[in-house]
Amino acid sequence: MNARIRVLLVEDDLRVARVNRDLLERDPDVHVVGSAATCAQGDALAQALKPDLILLDVHLPDGSGLGLLRHWRAHGLTTDVALITAADDENSVRLALAHGAFDYLIKPFTGARLQDLLARHRTRRLPGPGAARLDQGRLDRLLGHGAAQPAALPRGIDPNTLDRVVQALQGAAQSVTAEEIGEQVGLSRVTAWRYLEHLVRSEQATLEHQYGNAGRPVKLYRARIP
Repeated sequence: MNARIRVLLVEDDLRVARVNRDLLERDPDVHVVGSAATCAQGDALAQALKPDLILLDVHLPDGSGLGLLRHWRAHGLTTDVALITAADDENSVRLALAHGAFDYLIKPFTGARLQDLLARHRTRRLPGPGAARLDQGRLDRLLGHGAAQPAALPRGIDPNTLDRVVQALQGAAQSVTAEEIGEQVGLSRVTAWRYLEHLVRSEQATLEHQYGNAGRPVKLYRARIP
């Protein structure tokens, strides 16, 4: 499964939309595929682009983002939607959650809180249509229940992505680079490196440096044998 997140922004303030795009795309695995300023544009782009995640404002020139969310759910669109809005009243929050929004950010918000939203989305991502069926343990992890979602993981380390990196590393016949793991798992080199360094720190992998031509040594990773 490719871990890249395709995001649609529905935000009528173009300055805010640009700021949000910049914040999102600091993560190399996030790509903003479209930006809409009205409900009508948002609906059209959601249907045409089929993003993984929609970030939706409430107050839009031609209607309410909450009404648009209700419309999407009534017509079977199950894409993850999170509200990013100045609407801070309890009724708006309750309606958003009742219509299936998985998160709600009140403006202004911090970059760290936005990264938390992305991490929650990653945890919620279901396998594609051709993937194996879910067992209860896997489903509990996706839903965030109990101990199925490790609380000790540092920020930015998604448990599902970590599992895939571990499996790729354990399946490697020899030491591998972050770029090789990234190509196999569907991550950028920088993101794969971040996960591999976490595995080294947690003593689940070993790191060695290969010195050759002039320049930086190549970092090679291998799964630690229990």
